[in-house]
Amino acid sequence: MRGISLVLAGTFAFIATGAGAVIYKFQNNIESIDISDRLAAVEGLPAAPTADPEDPKAGLPVNILLMGSDDRSGENATIGGDAGGMRSDTTIVMHISADRSRVELVSIPRDSLVDIPSCEMTDGSMTKPRSNAMFNSAFALGWDTGGDIASAATCAMVTVMSLTDVYLDGFVVVDFAGFQSMIDAIGGVPMCIPEAIVAPEADLNLEAGQQTLNGAQALGLARARKGTGLNGSDLTRITRQQELLGATAKALLDQNLLTDAPGLLQFLNAATSSLKASQNFASLQNLSGLALSLRGLDAAGINFLTVPVADAPSDKNRVVWTSAADTIWENMAADRPIDGSTPVEEAPVETPQLPAAGAGTTDAADTAPADTATPEVTTPEAAPQPTPTTTSAPPKGLTTAADTLVTCG
Repeated sequence: MRGISLVLAGTFAFIATGAGAVIYKFQNNIESIDISDRLAAVEGLPAAPTADPEDPKAGLPVNILLMGSDDRSGENATIGGDAGGMRSDTTIVMHISADRSRVELVSIPRDSLVDIPSCEMTDGSMTKPRSNAMFNSAFALGWDTGGDIASAATCAMVTVMSLTDVYLDGFVVVDFAGFQSMIDAIGGVPMCIPEAIVAPEADLNLEAGQQTLNGAQALGLARARKGTGLNGSDLTRITRQQELLGATAKALLDQNLLTDAPGLLQFLNAATSSLKASQNFASLQNLSGLALSLRGLDAAGINFLTVPVADAPSDKNRVVWTSAADTIWENMAADRPIDGSTPVEEAPVETPQLPAAGAGTTDAADTAPADTATPEVTTPEAAPQPTPTTTSAPPKGLTTAADTLVTCG
């Protein structure tokens, strides 16, 4: 996000130099989708925090539902093969802390068995609630019933909010072609591939070792689940996706696209063309403001985690969330670090105030017998400074972008 913030800062330079037509093109690349009315009609969802009307997100945490769709229409069909329907096999809840010091990304396994509530389609119809259903079927249900991204995103957002009690400010959907274009626009992503991977279904063939993945290879790595060097697990695929996102963040942080006008134009065009977003995040101005607020973020402040799960009793090929997930969502809703680390401030030691010498005022204390000894009063030493402590151990699987395996060895 810090890298993106630097890139988006360039939009102001373009406007100042009369390149408003270019920005207009970028703004109109993003497909804006308004689902606020349908979310507002659902009872029991967490409420939005109050906001400053002049700067809606300043000083407030931001939660965005990131979804990678497997849309197979148009250019996506050429990449992934022609297929009906649309699913969100990659779903991440991204939390940006109110002080903009942390970006936390929690992946939700697609095979999680969850309850999917009823959700409203763009035509006003309602879907039927489902129990013990695969998580990624929420997005698919909205698409199959409503026939559009707005309906699909509504079902996904309603499901996540009902499961986590975390308010979601909006969503962003990225498809195959868009992801591939963004990677190519930054010149690829340096990655260490521990062992060779051959995954025909993802059109991926990588040798072991240090290499820079182009857009097609990065997309294949994000999609691959079965093949040589892979174990077929969606949870393992999520780990690879998080490593890839961490490496991408590092690649952006290492580049100064503001000094490379052609590169900046290429990246902005690729990034904005790839997005389908809720109305509040379809505004280039809003995205710029949010991204610029993260300009002080470094790789160590970007944290990745997967929802803690266990094998589902009803189906060993599916998973259920463990009780540890509750703590993660509670921390996120309260804008606390998801690893549970919270500074604990000790109560300050107050220095008693001594009466002034010769004070002539009289109060109840002055009625004590004359022979009562006056206790000796000493001035306490300065109170020690509180030391931050960690309230609990980091959740298993927590990594940062700084931990990403980019260089072999």
